[in-house]
Amino acid sequence: MAGYRKLGRTSSQRKALLRNQVTNLLYHGKIVTTEAKAKEIRKIAEGLIAMAVKEKDNFEEVTVTAKVARKDKDGKRVKEVVDGKKVTVYDEIQKTIKKDKPSRLHARRKMLEVLYPVTEVPKEVAGRKKNTKSVDMPAKLFDEIAPKYVDRKGGYTRIVKIGQRKGDAAMEVLIELV
Repeated sequence: MAGYRKLGRTSSQRKALLRNQVTNLLYHGKIVTTEAKAKEIRKIAEGLIAMAVKEKDNFEEVTVTAKVARKDKDGKRVKEVVDGKKVTVYDEIQKTIKKDKPSRLHARRKMLEVLYPVTEVPKEVAGRKKNTKSVDMPAKLFDEIAPKYVDRKGGYTRIVKIGQRKGDAAMEVLIELV
């Protein structure tokens, strides 16, 4: 007997489907799917959450100096004329960043193997590429999801049966983060 459900798909299709559904589960907190898919999603999602819980505090704060272009009130770069050429004016700023320790970096890269990139689109400008922002899913796992489950020893997801689907009578379930 196989160690996983094949879900009637080729390996690449199955991997893509599970990656997509795990990403959506972690981004939205809950999704509706079939029972067989939910049981496979649960395995992957709980492994990622366990990894995030283990490595959530494994970083150091580092202060770095960065050059940032000075901008005017319209958001455009300020330029000066130097030796007959227009040159952008830069300011140096101090910024504190989180620097991952090696084991957390490894965990982040393992998460990125599974999770798809997510682009957040504000509702008022739906359909436009402007004002969209990319969501860092490993950071969301470390900063938002993992702190909720520090005292838990597993069982981060819940599967609730909804009923049979009308078209093919497949058992539909709601899988959510507890």
